[in-house]
Amino acid sequence: MTRISIRVGPGASRTKVGGVHGDALVVKVTARAVEGQATEAALAALATALGVRRREIRLVSGQTGRDKVVEIDGDVAYITLRIDELKGS
Repeated sequence: MTRISIRVGPGASRTKVGGVHGDALVVKVTARAVEGQATEAALAALATALGVRRREIRLVSGQTGRDKVVEIDGDVAYITLRIDELKGS
């Protein structure tokens, strides 16, 4: 299991996973920040970017804010490598 910080940018012109804000991975989504829509869209986009199923990603904290912490099940080495690539490290 891997735990990472993400920064969600709702209302973007297109969905994109990549870059950093502080030490958090940036996840931009087209969904608006209404009734958890942006959070769900961000988790789905992150799952796609990491090549895991959506159900393998759980929100740990940050339900209503832009800064969130998520846990990802799966191969820790692969997920860590993929996150570093997305961050541009």
